[in-house]
Amino acid sequence: MLEIKAKLKTARQAYKVQVKGQLRLPFELRQKSRQRATLISGEEVALMLPRGELLRGGDLVVASDGRVIEVIAEPEQVLHVRCGDATALAKAAYHLGNRHVPVEVGEGYLRIAADHVLEGMLRGLGATIEEMTAPFEPEAGAYGGGHHHADEEHAHGARIHEYGEHAHDHEHSRHRHRK
Repeated sequence: MLEIKAKLKTARQAYKVQVKGQLRLPFELRQKSRQRATLISGEEVALMLPRGELLRGGDLVVASDGRVIEVIAEPEQVLHVRCGDATALAKAAYHLGNRHVPVEVGEGYLRIAADHVLEGMLRGLGATIEEMTAPFEPEAGAYGGGHHHADEEHAHGARIHEYGEHAHDHEHSRHRHRK
């Protein structure tokens, strides 16, 4: 079985990379670094990426045979959230963040995975909701980098926090200043 163990860290245009396959996954599966999947061509692959590696639509990964494969964000059921003004949209984002819900932030809108309970909450806050099918690319978290939870294999729902070395340095800095 073809194995995929690494993301290509360079832009396709930089080296004129030739894509030799496509892997279409919804967001839920693009969060999982270890899994079996199927390329659009029907070929089975084993994803064996570093723990906590998040795949985005447009990312390029390298297969064990040297092929470069493009990740496609599969369209999925989402709620497209709009509000009457920026303050109302910020309040909606706050309430979603308070519930650790993965949120895609766009110009004047939020998107979340379809959920009738959250839809009711957002309507109660005065938001206008449109159900749609679209690629879902939520924010990666406040810091960017590669963090995972110790119980990642058993985690459910929103585990898209990504913390890098800057967050680590900041945390150590906070502890030094408390003393």
